[in-house]
Amino acid sequence: MKTDLKELIKEFSDNLKLDYDLKKKNWFNIGGKTKVFYKANNLKELIKFLKKIQNKEKIFILGAGSNTLISDNKFDGVVIKLTQNFNNISLHSEEIIVAGSAVSDKLLSEFAMENSLGGFEFLSCIPGTVGGGIKMNAGCFQREFKDILISVQALNKLGQVITIPAKDINFKYRDSGLSEDLIFLSASFKGFKKNKNLIKKEIKLLKEKKEKAQPTKIRTSGSTFKNPIDQSDKKVWQLIKESVALEKSFGDASISQKHCNFFVNKGNAKFEDMKKLINFVSESVFKKTGIKLETEIKILE
Repeated sequence: MKTDLKELIKEFSDNLKLDYDLKKKNWFNIGGKTKVFYKANNLKELIKFLKKIQNKEKIFILGAGSNTLISDNKFDGVVIKLTQNFNNISLHSEEIIVAGSAVSDKLLSEFAMENSLGGFEFLSCIPGTVGGGIKMNAGCFQREFKDILISVQALNKLGQVITIPAKDINFKYRDSGLSEDLIFLSASFKGFKKNKNLIKKEIKLLKEKKEKAQPTKIRTSGSTFKNPIDQSDKKVWQLIKESVALEKSFGDASISQKHCNFFVNKGNAKFEDMKKLINFVSESVFKKTGIKLETEIKILE
């Protein structure tokens, strides 16, 4: 038995949309509609909403949409976007920052700099949000979320708020191992006192490195595949370069000339085009090297 949508609209009318178009809600600019789109402004409303749908619907939490590929078919479930109260950021003590899960990684990095806290510089180069970053243990330049996280507050499907200390999380490369059923609310991070100008210099240096190596200001979704660290010493871009003709494309879905682990929507790429490109590259690398690639981007079908 599915949720009564009329009842939902009556109760959450301001923040609830039916048949909502997700195309402009992700960096690829690809995707169809979702049956229900719900903007949660605060914890109380979110709990009320979850209790109302009573675990009868598939749920997808959409952050910045910076590493998400969305199907052109209608998503038969609920997409939740955390806003307002999940965007708060504050200094808990001299070296500890508390940030809502909707806070952007870039903002967290800037906030740390303003408060002369080091250790957050790498976040200036990650285009996602705190929630997504924890979920996939995002990282770059030899640093990952696990290196700064103290604990995360989350909501389980029963609408209970739980705190998970970082030491209890089985972090791996681009994975936290945390349940898909959890909705991250906020997190505490620890830095260390550092001269503000030194932090500023470090951020500038990292951004320059990123600009040189990765495509920017285009419709891409970051790294497509994870580096196969257990199977090879080579980075995934090296394996792609050796296995695939880089001019290969499907419709407007193509491989970036600047970094071949970045795929690009050159115009009006469809979900199937991008999926075909992902599968083609994955199969080509496997045929050539015997290495099975795993996607880093999240696919919503």
